[in-house]
Amino acid sequence: MSGHAQQGAASRRSGRKGFAALPALLLVAAGLVLLAQAAWIPAKAALAQVLLERAFTRTLAEGVPARPWPWADTVPVARIGFPRLGERYVVLAGSSGQALAFGPGHVEGTPEAGEPGIAVYAAHRDTQFRSLGRLAVGDAITVERRDRVTVRFRVTGRRVARWDASGLDPQAPGRHLVLATCWPLDAVTPGPERLLVEAVLDETAEP
Repeated sequence: MSGHAQQGAASRRSGRKGFAALPALLLVAAGLVLLAQAAWIPAKAALAQVLLERAFTRTLAEGVPARPWPWADTVPVARIGFPRLGERYVVLAGSSGQALAFGPGHVEGTPEAGEPGIAVYAAHRDTQFRSLGRLAVGDAITVERRDRVTVRFRVTGRRVARWDASGLDPQAPGRHLVLATCWPLDAVTPGPERLLVEAVLDETAEP
């Protein structure tokens, strides 16, 4: 085989190897993009909580809702705390995708925490509510409302249900709180199931 023929054959083999490696390179690139997105979501939520804390502090001080940033379409309405875990988060009005991107949301149509019925807060499993799996029966949950009323709940249990079959009635007797997030907690793709942590108002707690 002449030198030109050998070079041509080598070039074709190199081209075939390059095409064979292309799917692997695309997979690596896609993986890097997904990793970047996974890191960005918690980082954005953490930064947002700093701004939400400032807005909620202004709300308490001035008595009127304060937007966390000028173009925000929601306002902070409460601050929820998990004392045993040393965590607390500002809760936004509404449970739209825009609201949940920055913090827990108070689900529309449910009462204020501590009022008659079932108040429902929802958040993503990879941000503020990643700790729901660590809450145990008997744990305290505190809620400081924008009207300066602070209420304390006690966890009574948890269960998993489809998003459209939770059985939650906002007008149920008693004063309850339910925290909801996607299930399983370690999944990376959306699913129809939700983890529901249920709590009841602690009547023995000091106001």
